[in-house]
Amino acid sequence: MLTVGITGGIGSGKTALTDILQDMGVVIVDADAIARLVVEPGSPALAQIADHFGPQCLTAEGTLDRAALRQIVFSDPDARAWLEALTHPLIGAELKAQLDAADGPYRVLSSPLLLEGQQASMTDHVVVVDVPESVQIQRASGRDQNSPDQIQRIMNAQLPRQERLARADYIVDNSGSLEQLREHAQALHRHLLDLAAR
Repeated sequence: MLTVGITGGIGSGKTALTDILQDMGVVIVDADAIARLVVEPGSPALAQIADHFGPQCLTAEGTLDRAALRQIVFSDPDARAWLEALTHPLIGAELKAQLDAADGPYRVLSSPLLLEGQQASMTDHVVVVDVPESVQIQRASGRDQNSPDQIQRIMNAQLPRQERLARADYIVDNSGSLEQLREHAQALHRHLLDLAAR
């Protein structure tokens, strides 16, 4: 089965695109959702994170305080490397299990870090959702309640925009309206169905 990787920088609208495809019946395996799954309360990974970074990375309810952890790991490369060494193998194993269980003419692996690590090797075709960097900062700041500086640090940790675009097999421009994104999603779906049928 054709496996399509969909990625984009923070605030690019990757999730908006995959939500539209999911509404069309496409199976979406979401690396962000899996990243939350592997650190749920009671998981060994969450206990290791709390041991390593201290109780300030947990909420009062005992769940992962993502905002607090984000502040730590995006200002300290060693902390980020430690966290990735712990979580990436767990995420990779669950991604593979969910992809193997997916059916349909094609399946999607949606991941913000598709091109940064080994996840692209699980895919046959890479789709990049793209917007100008100024739009990324504006959208992500409004959505995540993070400062523009924090968003910029996250962007700096991701693959540079031009490199991401250079590695794309297909680019979706999401600098317009949601209605325009729906039209782009329809065109992408037709393209992928054609690829899957070959």
